[in-house]
Amino acid sequence: MTFPTYKKQESARLSGLIGSILIIFLASVSTVAEEFQPAPELGIYEHLDEYIPDDIILADENYNEINLKESIDKPTVIALVYYECPGICSPLLEGVADVITKAKIDLGKDYDVYTVSFNPAEKPKLAKDKKRNYAKLVKGQDVQNGWTWFTGDSTNINNLLNALGYKVKKEGAEYIHPAALIVLSPDGKITRYLHGTYFLPFDLKMAVVEASKGKSGPTINKVLQYCFSYDPEGKKYVFNVTKISGTLILFVALSMFIGLMFKRKNKNTQSFKENQ
Repeated sequence: MTFPTYKKQESARLSGLIGSILIIFLASVSTVAEEFQPAPELGIYEHLDEYIPDDIILADENYNEINLKESIDKPTVIALVYYECPGICSPLLEGVADVITKAKIDLGKDYDVYTVSFNPAEKPKLAKDKKRNYAKLVKGQDVQNGWTWFTGDSTNINNLLNALGYKVKKEGAEYIHPAALIVLSPDGKITRYLHGTYFLPFDLKMAVVEASKGKSGPTINKVLQYCFSYDPEGKKYVFNVTKISGTLILFVALSMFIGLMFKRKNKNTQSFKENQ
């Protein structure tokens, strides 16, 4: 009566193989998850459905001190930049100007845009100069009343960045930072993150409409964050060939391993039956 013994051995062997696969799989998922998350000192950690603090005070381009949350009375899009940025801030602000022009919603009436410098060394005069330059790119919208440019001290800026989950890293006189717009509801709730430097008018319109109802939406293009990494030297986002190739190789290797395991099991079972 060797059959039960053989089945026990096969069962134990199969359990061991499945356990090994699970360990490999869980380790790979953990690795991918770690790679998917930005480094602790840089990136965006979404805080959907959370509210900005009540006590953040910033200065607008006209030197007026503004309580940020109290100033919000309609859906508000926040663009975090620094005004003397030599990298992705200019494409981001050009993208903002472009989508303001193209979106079928009225700036200053349906929504506001706040541009906030996270460099505490920058002052309202610089904000006013930047507003003047980028206002020229917008057509047919009330830029003067609908697009406000802010600066602030380090305490208020850091409180805002932490509330929005927006992490920057200073290197010398410059900052490494992500590119995104953050949409708030009229009561200051975070409802949407729009990543990148180019924005579709439909995406902005839907984000504003949902924010007006207090509804938050998931970030559809998180996969783009996984596929692209920020290059601090080139100051742009680049396709992460190594990460994507590693993921594909890992997936293929696991698939082959599982296929070989079941093929071996079927072969051993068939050989056992032929020997009976």
